Amino acid sequence: MLGLPDHVTACLFDLDGVLTNTATLHAAAWKEMFDEFLENWAHRSGDPFVPFDIGSDYTAHVDGRPRVDGVRAFLASRNIGIPDGTVDDPPSALTVHALATRKNILVQRRITADGVDVYPGSVDYLRELAAADVPRAVVSSSANCVEVLRVTGLDALVAEVVDGVVAAREDLAGKPAPDTFLAGARRLGVRPEQTAVFEDALAGVEAGRAGRFGYVVGVDRVGAGHGEALRAHGADIVVRDLAQLREPAGSGHGQA
Repeated sequence: MLGLPDHVTACLFDLDGVLTNTATLHAAAWKEMFDEFLENWAHRSGDPFVPFDIGSDYTAHVDGRPRVDGVRAFLASRNIGIPDGTVDDPPSALTVHALATRKNILVQRRITADGVDVYPGSVDYLRELAAADVPRAVVSSSANCVEVLRVTGLDALVAEVVDGVVAAREDLAGKPAPDTFLAGARRLGVRPEQTAVFEDALAGVEAGRAGRFGYVVGVDRVGAGHGEALRAHGADIVVRDLAQLREPAGSGHGQA
């Protein structure tokens, strides 16, 4: 079935980097927020200012995680300790929650200014799944997921959504824990072993493997060794675009 094993009867898709190109907007927003914070922190502490690196810091600590967890993971990598705070903290506060809020404000501005690009291969793949009546859901850590799906028209191609808002409401642990993917499978009425997970983030493929899902598809939009890292973290196959899954066997283009 569309390049998937016979036992797979349903599909769960991450949003950013798999269906839409918002991953670049998110990465830029993370860098803008963290660089401002790190420069101020260096001034306060006397430590050197080392900017946030999209190529390494974003992939290792932030990509695929809920915003607050991403802030915590990155700060821990720099041995920076600030209070957690609460969701009600203003964005100007010096807390983990405030930094997460600032990042979300920045990404919303970028989405409004630049719009959202979709990957044509992913849209075609969703349409073919829909034509075959294969259950489909989006599982994303983003709190902006529903709005992105709406503005891109992808909401018409998926039956269920488990996003950052749902995860907070239902107290679901974020990726790399499998909880949100498991919730997506429950909403579709399928067992994990019947279900394929599509992810571009290391935390996401870890979540798919931890949840014992039937097939984990890594999507490598990055190159530079990211495909190998996706396999090492649990992907069964790595493709550069979902269109590759529909290519005939032996075409030489099925894996990145």
